[in-house]
Amino acid sequence: MTAYIIRRLLLVIPTLLGIMLINFAVVQIVPGGPVEQLIAQMTGTAVEATARFSGGGEGENLNSINSTDSSNFDSKYRGAQGLDPDIIKEIKEMYGMNKPAHIRFYHMLKDYLTFDFGESFFRDQKVIDLVLDKMPVSISLGLWTTLLVYLISIPLGIRKAIKDGSQFDITSSTIITIGYAIPSFLFAIILIVFFAGGRYYDIFPLRGLVSENFEELSFLLKIKDYFWHLCLPLVAMLIGSFAGLTFLTKNSFLDQINQQYVMTARAKGLTENKVLYGHVFRNSMLIVIAGFPATLNSVLFTGVLFIEIIFSLDGLGLLGYEAVINRDYPVIFSTLYFFSLLGLILGIISDVMYSIIDPRIDFETRDH
Repeated sequence: MTAYIIRRLLLVIPTLLGIMLINFAVVQIVPGGPVEQLIAQMTGTAVEATARFSGGGEGENLNSINSTDSSNFDSKYRGAQGLDPDIIKEIKEMYGMNKPAHIRFYHMLKDYLTFDFGESFFRDQKVIDLVLDKMPVSISLGLWTTLLVYLISIPLGIRKAIKDGSQFDITSSTIITIGYAIPSFLFAIILIVFFAGGRYYDIFPLRGLVSENFEELSFLLKIKDYFWHLCLPLVAMLIGSFAGLTFLTKNSFLDQINQQYVMTARAKGLTENKVLYGHVFRNSMLIVIAGFPATLNSVLFTGVLFIEIIFSLDGLGLLGYEAVINRDYPVIFSTLYFFSLLGLILGIISDVMYSIIDPRIDFETRDH
């Protein structure tokens, strides 16, 4: 097993390199960049990343500013019309855009090997500090959502497999399917309107992960305040998260229940619980555990985006979205690097869990 883990860790290097190379090439093709963003700020035409959600911004005035100078200034930057060419040159040097793309990519990889992610273009803060500052919010949402999904979906899936075709199975499948069909962001808005907006009920807080007086609270009150703020975001994320894992667990259990070894165990006089949880459970959980890294990655890095925006939670999802909109390359690539590395490591952990749960699986004997 040790040799297999070492091989997988070595494969992380070319995989990360390929991910970074592809995304770096895509970013170079996409119109716009940090130079254009700063020029837009200087000319007063910049729009905040979340303006389209809040209704703010001055995007309607983009075409009316500096249009009179378009014929007098030759520049590839549309917003730079009317600006001194020396200023444009200084901006390009400040962001390193005066160097060829392959040189910038080489320097980026060299820095990332030592986990030196540089500074954000527009936040005047080191990227690593920025990520660490936003991480508690996303980790809170991701870990609690994943934990609750597994704690609810696995027992529910087992129960549905045992009661296959019964009224309980049909009713629960209907409810789960309806919940899966509801978009999490839409359900989040409904929760805010009914339980946090004050229009009907004002039970839960509207924004933030903790209250402003959090530090002044006692230990027990801090725990209560923390979960009080997490309640609505977690419910919004959980509403559509049960379906996949619940049906996967049910189908996996049904597949194992019909195996010959289950009939043999019953013929030997083992109790139903011993058969189900001593034999069937271990074999049916392999495919469920295999999906754990994908589930965690999905919840942490994609599922929280709209939830963080709607509930004003300043986490990694909102940070990544704003970085893409603002073309904040250090934040984009550093978060991509970190998320990809974490996903690859979670994949290795998943394989190790395979062997722990079922010792018959030996990755050392696999064909290379």
